[in-house]
Order: sequence, then structure tokens, then C-alpha cells
Amino acid sequence: MKLAFVIPVFRNQGSLVPTYEKCLALTQSLGIAYEFIFVNDGSDDNSLQELLALHQQDDHVKVLSFSRNFGQVPAMIAGLKEVNSDAVILMSADLQEPIELIHELITKWQSGNEIVIGHRIDREDGFIANTTSQIFYRLMRYINPNMPKGGFDFMLLDTKAVWVLNQLDERNRFFQGDVLWLGFSTSFVPYKRNKRTIGKSQWTLTKKLKYFIDGLLNTSYVPIRLMSLLGILFSMIGFGYALLIAYNRFLHHTPFNGWAPIMILILIIGGLIMLMLGIIGEYVWRTYDEARKRPLYIIKEKFQKNETAS
Repeated sequence: MKLAFVIPVFRNQGSLVPTYEKCLALTQSLGIAYEFIFVNDGSDDNSLQELLALHQQDDHVKVLSFSRNFGQVPAMIAGLKEVNSDAVILMSADLQEPIELIHELITKWQSGNEIVIGHRIDREDGFIANTTSQIFYRLMRYINPNMPKGGFDFMLLDTKAVWVLNQLDERNRFFQGDVLWLGFSTSFVPYKRNKRTIGKSQWTLTKKLKYFIDGLLNTSYVPIRLMSLLGILFSMIGFGYALLIAYNRFLHHTPFNGWAPIMILILIIGGLIMLMLGIIGEYVWRTYDEARKRPLYIIKEKFQKNETAS
């Protein structure tokens, strides 16, 4: 058996060596072969230097370095394309996932599960991070009921799942939705996410919002269906209101008075139109982005077995 670790890296100096050492100790205790694939996602700190030091001391450490920051999802996708193992562990480099849980993930995989997901049931993060995460995944569960309540980034994938994921050629991807979409036998392992002790999270509110929009638009037709339902609803309301005005005017000679009701209707309908145009714009942008066929990422350098490719 050979196990691969795919680890995206963005401004993770200080936590890379401890992450490597803990994962290495685990593989040695289990007596299994291993490979590490670190993907430097345009870090502007000393992350790359730390990774190159690990590469120099261990030939099983492969380092991909992007030309700039492309994002966590492209980094994971790039790492998966380099895997040459029986199974792969996808994890972050911030020491927030319990490394000892990997043994349980492997056990679940060996029992026949092709995907084993470590999902968060609790987290030692700040109030804002906790709140935004809860809102995000609660909304995602309406779209995909299989999404675990706390979400997930920590998982084990069989080579079958990796092969299918590598066939997907899409941009603006919602990676968690892609994994659940595969339909392979899946097991869930709950865990409590550790508090980050080295560095700070680069998962900003802007990135979370972008990822939420990707998840909403890429895995569901809910936005388009909702626009249709709202259009039907307000058309019926408008038609009914028009009949009421006509009825009162011609049968009861009641004039239609009031500037406020007209303005309220204009503002509500105008706001809905702008919202719908924004949703359509998101779909149009994604269609345009797919049509351009630009690469999802650019690998500036690749370091493997003491060989460097640019």
C-alpha cells in the first residue's frame, strides 16, 4: 500500500515542517509507503523555501509551485494529477486537522469505502469564522442534503475517485460538491477542528463568498428555478392588484390614490429585476470563463526526486 498526501500551501511558513513530520511519523508507525505533494499556491512568505528544504531531505516529497495565487481548489486539483498511490489524503497545512484521525480514515477505506470524509462537528475558531461557516454549510445542505453539517476539507480518496475527479475539466469549481457528486461508497468520520496556533487563516470573507456562489451555481439549478417562481408569483400579484384597481374604479368609482404604493411596487420589482440580472450575469460569466479554456493554474516550477522542471 502507498499513501499520498496532497497539501495546498499558501502562506503556511512555520507549520509545514510539523505537518510533514507528523504525517511521516504516522506512515512509519503503520509501515506503509508514502509520497508528499505540496502545492505552493503563490506564497509570498518563506513557505517555498521550507518546502524545498523538505524536498532536499526526502525524495518522497514533491513540490509544485504556481506562478501566482490561483486558490485552494486549483491547488488541490493540481496535486491530485500528480498522485501515484493507492489512496490520497487531502488536507491543509495549518495543523488544524487531527493527524491521528488518518489511521481511522485508512481503516474505513480498507473496509471498502472509496471516499472517507472527515467532517467537522466542532471547531476552535473565532466567532466570525464559526458563524460564517455555519451559515455557509447550512445553506449548502439545502442544495445538497449529503453535505455534512460542518462541511469538510479533510478526506481520503481512492484512486478510482481521483481518476474521475481528474477527468473533470471545469472552472469555478465547488470541490466538496464534486466529491459528493461522484456517488462512490462514502463514509463520514466526525472530528473537532483544532485551534490554529501558527500563522493566520487566509480564507477571507471574500473567498468564502466566492466559494459559496460557486457552490450555489455549480451544483444546483435552484437560482434559475427561484427566479422563475418569483416571476410567476409577482406576475400573479400584479395581475390581481390590477383587477382590484379596475373593479374599484369602474364599479365603485373609487379613484386610485397614493404615490407611496406605486413607489413601493417600483422599488420591489426593480430590486428583483436587478437581482435576477446579477444571477444571470454570474451564469454568463461562468459560461464565458469555460469558453475561454484558460488553464486552471500555471505551474512555474516542479521539484521531484532532486530534479527541477520549469
